[in-house]
Order: sequence, then C-alpha cells, then structure tokens
Amino acid sequence: MDEHKLGYKGNDVLQDLEILTMNAKAAQELILRKILEKNHGTEYLNKFMNGSTDISAFKSQVPVVTYDVVQPYIARIAAGEPSSILCGEQIVELLRSSGTSRGEPRLMPSISEDLYRRTYLYSLIMPIMNNQICRYIRGLGEGKAMYLLFVKAETLTNAGIPVRSVLTSYYKSPHFLHRKHDLYNKYTGPDEVILCPESEQSMYCQLLCGLVERQHVLRLGAVFASAFLRSISFLEQHWCDLVSDIRIGQLSSNITNSTCRLAIQSFLALPNPELADEIEAICSSESWKGILGKLWPNVKYIEAVLTGTMAQYIPMLEFYSDGKIPLVCTMYASSESYFGVNLRPLCSPKDVSYTILPNMAYFEFIPLEDGRKLIEDDEVVENDTLVSLVDVKVGCYYELVVTTFSGLYRYRVGDVLQVTGFYNRAPQFKFICRRNVILSVDSDKTNEEDLHNSVTRAKEILENRNYLLLEYTSCTDTSTVPGHYVLFWEIKSTCEGATPCVPLDAQILESCCIAVEEALDYVYRRCRAHDRSIGPLEIRLVEAGAFDDLMDLLVSQGSSINQYKTPRCIESGPALKLLNSRVTGSFFSPRDPEWTV
Repeated sequence: MDEHKLGYKGNDVLQDLEILTMNAKAAQELILRKILEKNHGTEYLNKFMNGSTDISAFKSQVPVVTYDVVQPYIARIAAGEPSSILCGEQIVELLRSSGTSRGEPRLMPSISEDLYRRTYLYSLIMPIMNNQICRYIRGLGEGKAMYLLFVKAETLTNAGIPVRSVLTSYYKSPHFLHRKHDLYNKYTGPDEVILCPESEQSMYCQLLCGLVERQHVLRLGAVFASAFLRSISFLEQHWCDLVSDIRIGQLSSNITNSTCRLAIQSFLALPNPELADEIEAICSSESWKGILGKLWPNVKYIEAVLTGTMAQYIPMLEFYSDGKIPLVCTMYASSESYFGVNLRPLCSPKDVSYTILPNMAYFEFIPLEDGRKLIEDDEVVENDTLVSLVDVKVGCYYELVVTTFSGLYRYRVGDVLQVTGFYNRAPQFKFICRRNVILSVDSDKTNEEDLHNSVTRAKEILENRNYLLLEYTSCTDTSTVPGHYVLFWEIKSTCEGATPCVPLDAQILESCCIAVEEALDYVYRRCRAHDRSIGPLEIRLVEAGAFDDLMDLLVSQGSSINQYKTPRCIESGPALKLLNSRVTGSFFSPRDPEWTV
C-alpha cells in the first residue's frame, strides 16, 4: 500500500479518513518503515544506523535535533552536493520557513511526492466543511469563494534549487493549477492574479473580482487572519479606485502587470454604474463595522488560521463582520510538514483542536513537565523520553517532533501542543504556542533573544548621547492594520552637573526604531519592506517609575518578588493598561529596514 495514499483510495474521503484514524498506529509504523527504506543510505542516517532499516535502531540511535544540526546538510545541498547526503529522493525545492537561524530564514527540504501529501490534506477540507456546515447552512456549493491568496518572492540557490514559501510552491504546482473544478472549488480571483508577484496589484485585482461577484460570494478568507485583515485595510484605502473601475468598466492604469490586466478583462467587459453605486454607498459609511456582510450579503463564513498568535486578530474580524459571520479554522500545517485538520470547523476559534493525520509524517512528542515548562534548544532530549502519536495523554502538553520523507529526522518543529482528546485512535491537539516566540504579527517569529539583541543595538544610540535604557518590554498592536511591534522604554539621563545633555528628540528615537528593525531577522524585514504585512515599529516612552509600578502589579497578582524578572512581552490586561497609562511620547520608524531577496 502506498503510504501517502493511505486513507486516499476512494471517492468518499471522509470514509477513508475514518479508516485512517482507526488505524493510526499501523499507519505510523508504515510511514516510518517507508521513510527508513527510502533514506537508510543517506549520509545523515548512516552515521547513526550503519545502513539499518530497523525501527528500534532508529528510536534508540537517531538523536532529537534542532535546525542548527540539519542546516549544514541543507547548505551543502543548496551549494550543489547530492540530495543523498540527507534524502533518498531528489530534493526539488527548499521551503522557506517562518522561523530563522542566526537571522536567516530556515530552509526545509522538499521532494516531489510531498505535494501529494499536501493535496490530500486540502482534499479533506471541503468534505469536512460540507459535512459539518450543511447541517446549519444550505447552498454552500452554489456560489464562489473570495479567498485572498498570494505568492511570495523566490530565489535559486547556487545549485539552481528553487527557494520559496510552502504556499508559493503549492500555488505554482499542477496540483493547484490543474485542480478539479467543482462547486466547492470556484474562486472569484483567476489563478493568473493569484500568481502575480506584485502583492498589492494582486490584492487590488482579487478584491475587484470579489466585488464584481459580490452576490455570488459565499465564503471569504485567506490563509492567515493577518493577510485577510490586511486586504480589508487595503480595501478601505482603495475602494474609490475600485468603484471607479467598475463604473467605467476599465482597470486602473496603476495596475501595470500585463498578466493581471489580461485576466481582469472579462470582469470589466462593460461599465456597471449600478453596481458601482451600491458599493460606493456601503463603503462611504462612517463606520465599517459589519462591512463584510454588507459588501458580501450571502457570505456563510470566514476561513483563516485563527489559532496561536493569529488569535489576536479575532476582535478585528468580529468588528468587520459585526460578530454575525462564523469564523472557521480548518487546518494545521507548516513548511516542515502538513499535520492535521479541524473536524469541528464551526466551533469557536478558542476551542479549535486539530486531528493529526497519521499519513503525513512520523510524529513523536517531547513531554513538557510542570505543564508547559519548555526545553531549550541546547538541552539534550533523551530518546527514551519521546512519546509516540497514539500514546499521548489527554490534558498533557508536548513539543512536536517530526520525521519526514524529505530528510528531517526527529526534528523539533518548535510547536507546543496540548492533547484535547482522540478522534478514533488519532489524537487531537490544541495549538498553544511556538517555542520561544514572544512577538508575531504575520509570518514573523521573534524570540526573546532576537528582541534583546536588537534592543541592545539600538540602546548604543542612547548611550552615545548620555542616556540609559533602564528597562523595556514589548507587545504587538493589532488595532492598526497591518499590526506592528511596540516597545515600551524607560530612559534615564546620565548627564551630571553642568554637562549639557543632547535633547532626546524625535530624530534620536526614530533612529532607535530603525536600529531595532535593522537588527531583527530576515523574515521580519521581508514582512516590513516587501510584503507590507507589518507596520513600522513603535517606541513608547514611559514616565520614570513605570516599570516599578509594573513589578508591584505583577507581584500583587502572584509573582515572586525574589524571582521577579521584567517580562519581555506583555500580551494584554492590567499590565498593558498600566504601561499605556504611563506613556509620555510615541515614535515610529520613519523608513523600511533594509531587505534583499
């Protein structure tokens, strides 16, 4: 039996899913056996197993690793060495992860058959949605979906291997471009527009198509909630131009991409002043509360990733939908592997659990003692502590470890999960967080060390002018679209006696903003400078004693004064309210950080 087709044999994919989850243990054993049969001769595995394909040898001899261990092998392949040093199959592309290592994006190896696994997971989404939603919502297959999908810049390694995001890989593949078109697979935006490399031109054209087809749109969404809200913010800024295009039946000259212009011709074949008037009347309203239901009156739900850091966008989505449109989260995936699906898509976003699909990869789990106490990257994880997929315990927390066909072996993905139950014999997990990540707005993942290093770089500017940064913390502000990083700084002058101090003016603090952004990693700088998915970094100065008051507050809430350390990220609640009440000035980065493809 072909492992990536296990559970994908018949027309009834939901029945196949039942079989797959009932036989989760056998499916996992089959996956690992096939991985070892294909990859046992690689330089990496041979170093630990001496060519063996024995599963017990794998479990006892192959170590649990982080990216720093795998990176040298990937770098060698990128430079032109054969894929066989890591994988038995030809590595056809390197997928750019949202994580970073030493400030550079992590690159994950991918082989041709990985696309079949991803396509299998996608094939489950609409049958699951239809099975759940048709009990409550009729006519789901009679309209179209306005899904705002985008590709990102890609490069080639010295050996000519494409380096791209996992979604760019999928959207450019025959699996997407030659997909079977059915009632549930009809998008308002043409593929040519989705594949447009200029993201703002693509966004403009996709919104235009969605507005022209507004009466036929039943589903709204994007991959991430942040991308969907960024598109709605873009609509707020450009609706006048879109209305004008619809009114005169001609695409704006600002759209210069020839493929986009050609694809949009059929949507603007004739002037449509009546439709333009309808949209203008809606968009010119003083408040955009509930705007989504007004522009797309037949929409049944909004689909996007809403778990983890994306949960911060739920209030904005509820504002734009007036809380009347269900928010749906369907799948759990990463550049390393696709993992699972949400079998209850109509549940509240806070209750989402993902059923792990046993045919995606071989899964193991590091138990996290004391609830969610994390294991650092440099800590050794003993092999005999790992727990298999079917042996996890409900209520317990784990860190995900994955072994793939494409050359990742016992690799720590970095996701912290909690077991919420089982579907048949396959466990269901709630996504808790990314290990060590404290700030994230879009695909960026900034950990405490990255933040500390960037702030250290910036505070040199202050020290050269006789000021000290006494204390700092951070948060993400998603009340703006796009969201942005906020740093709270308490600063003290070191000038003494008659020594004059350089005034701490806006120019100095804006220079600090720039210094912080320039020191943040590749993914953050790309999101800022190229994707425009993160707004300019903000420094909020707070009055003297603000961080003492913060300590008093947190100690009063149960923190130990003996072990107190200023939290480097404040998520919400009284602590954030306190700091905001002490703000004396606010300063933004005046330009984009440097970024090159």
